[in-house]
Amino acid sequence: MRLLIINGHVIDPSQNFAGSAEILIEDGRINTFAREGGINRTGADIIDAGGMWVVPGLIDIHTHLREPGFEHKETIRTGARAALKGGFTTVCAMPNTNPVNDNAGITEFILKMAQAEGNARVLPIGAVTKGQKGEELASLYAMREAGCIAFSDDGRPVASPVIMRRALEYAKGFDALIISHAEDPALADSGVMNEGLLSATLGLKGQPAVAEEVMIYRDIALAELTGGRLHIAHVSTKGGVRVIRQAKERGLKVTAETCPHYFSLTEDAVAGYNVNAKVNPPLRTAADVEAIKEGLRDGTIDVIATDHAPHGREKRTRQFDDAPSGISGLETALSLSLALAGEGVLTELELIGKLTQNPAGILRIDRGTLREGAEAELLIVDPQRRYVLDAEKMISRGKNTPFDGMELKGMVMKTVYGGKVLEWA
Repeated sequence: MRLLIINGHVIDPSQNFAGSAEILIEDGRINTFAREGGINRTGADIIDAGGMWVVPGLIDIHTHLREPGFEHKETIRTGARAALKGGFTTVCAMPNTNPVNDNAGITEFILKMAQAEGNARVLPIGAVTKGQKGEELASLYAMREAGCIAFSDDGRPVASPVIMRRALEYAKGFDALIISHAEDPALADSGVMNEGLLSATLGLKGQPAVAEEVMIYRDIALAELTGGRLHIAHVSTKGGVRVIRQAKERGLKVTAETCPHYFSLTEDAVAGYNVNAKVNPPLRTAADVEAIKEGLRDGTIDVIATDHAPHGREKRTRQFDDAPSGISGLETALSLSLALAGEGVLTELELIGKLTQNPAGILRIDRGTLREGAEAELLIVDPQRRYVLDAEKMISRGKNTPFDGMELKGMVMKTVYGGKVLEWA
């Protein structure tokens, strides 16, 4: 395939570039990145981007693909296909499957399934502890050798500080990343939404912000003690942003992510017992939303991740207390994130960087770039395209989203991946 992309507004944070350029793809790789244009068009299939954004394929550091064990919620095939539609050419699959990805055999199964399906690249994240029970370290090195990109008990915290310390120490020996689900289970106390006036009004058990903040502080302290690499997942609180900012100011090896729902919605979305707005950690207050945006602006929060958590019909048919937590987010994340550029929270370079260059750097993978010689994984995005989300038309099996029926702005028009051009609109 010889493919030439012209007339696009190219944004590549890995080259600190935003402007007009032409990109020539040959044999699945970026052959030429011409800032001045003028590439020979002979024999090339041409994509006229017509002023739309041309950006590297996005990287999601936090995805739940559910397979093996929960295929009624999602499969590797449907999740990875939904990822491509949403602009994510690489997704990192969390280990809370059944059986849990806590050994090399499950890791190899996930990789084999993903390769067979041929959709977005899937990088498994292995469990920190066996069965995610928090009692005994899993075989981290063996899983790393089998293909795990990082380790987390996400969905559950590593409650024991001793186990978390051992994980950070052990993983440091082979430079592996530990991802923290920051939640003190005793303080969270099975709360189903943010603790405050609204939770009291609705008669729902609240989860205080300090349940997240205490665990962030603990894990940062353990990272400082051990010198291990620590990444904080799904930051949702003002206090959490403050603690991470202070850690970075001290030069610690700590990175952090947030998710689009934490800068797009407040706890008010739960009003009316809206089960699609039930997430963990829960949606917080307007003050927390502003703090998240400030954390993105000043670099405290490095990455925007989806925490794609698809569920089947049981999400929508159960009462709020009993409904599972999570939002199906792969197909809406870019639209929601583009609002940050529209509001002036982030520049276009900064925004795309938090979806490409930054997660690539944290994971230490050679992705999220349009440099010459790189594999050709890129998007054509219309940042002005408006559409009303119809959850039933999403590719993901999970239709659980609080954004159903809302008008969103910004759409992936084409995804170039694996030597193919996939068209979505």
